[in-house]
Amino acid sequence: MAAPVAAAQILEQAAAEAMEFTRQAEATSLGSGTLDHLDLAITEFNRAYSLKPPRTVFDAVMDYRRKVDRLLKAPHTHRQERELLTFAGWLSELLAWLAHDLGDARAGLAFATDALVHGQEAGNGQLCAWAMDAAASINLYGHHPHKARLAVAKGLAEAPARHPLTVRLHAQAARAAAADGDAEGFTTAFHAAEDAHRSLPTCPPRRFGMDVMPLADYALTSYPATSFIWLGQAEEARQHAERALATYKAAPKASRSPSREAIARIDLAMAHALSGAPEDAVALGHQALDSTRVVDSVRHRASDLTSFLTRRYPRRPEVESLRDRLDALDADARRSPPAAGPGA
Repeated sequence: MAAPVAAAQILEQAAAEAMEFTRQAEATSLGSGTLDHLDLAITEFNRAYSLKPPRTVFDAVMDYRRKVDRLLKAPHTHRQERELLTFAGWLSELLAWLAHDLGDARAGLAFATDALVHGQEAGNGQLCAWAMDAAASINLYGHHPHKARLAVAKGLAEAPARHPLTVRLHAQAARAAAADGDAEGFTTAFHAAEDAHRSLPTCPPRRFGMDVMPLADYALTSYPATSFIWLGQAEEARQHAERALATYKAAPKASRSPSREAIARIDLAMAHALSGAPEDAVALGHQALDSTRVVDSVRHRASDLTSFLTRRYPRRPEVESLRDRLDALDADARRSPPAAGPGA
């Protein structure tokens, strides 16, 4: 048993240690407005995504992603760490889409994985689900439908209930099944997307201040349009592509996406081409390439269109003109510098 004097010394030392524990828990190198600034910056980046050139936005977002990485390595509180992990994940999720737009699938998937991991570390299921939505699209355009379906499964395991993102993920699964030639799997997944859409609340949550309902509506129209093309069902593809265009024309300006609208026009063009109307298909193809945002996914789908038209209607001048225009756009894209990968 300690003597009274010794016991008092032990308690005094313990009190000093407790104060040190508190000081360390509160120690941080972050300024008072740093987290608010990051939240505002990510909001602005998401608004700029469809409005500014992807190369410009990529460079700015990558700069902020590096800054957040440095903040994570500097002293910060446990509460701040969770917020920084979340900010890092959101920046990487956006970088995944931007790298995809710039034609770098490897970097896109690396950033999607980074967003997933940071979302898991932060305990943010919605971030994880958005990351896997990006991974599903990138894998689909890379002709890896099986990997896309695996990404969807991971996303659905994390997605919030009754959220527009759940609709998108089920629709992604339907599109991946169609790419795999699995008509039954497409039907099952598409019905799941429709069921999820019917259960959405009247006022769904927003993403960085923006309405995400148009993304769910688009997934129910454009994704099946693409799927029906892959399944060889021209009339169904035409109907859904027309609905997709109507959905985007009716969407608020802040929610419209020129690249997704261009893809809907290409889907409609493919439907006309399948139905034996090459003039209409070529006209819609030119309209798609008139978009203010002809990113890699648009050029990829336009290539599918021109390849089909060339095989079905060889040596037609209007088809050759569309192909030459796309070749020129591809050449311009190749002259642009590639996206920088994580940590570059």
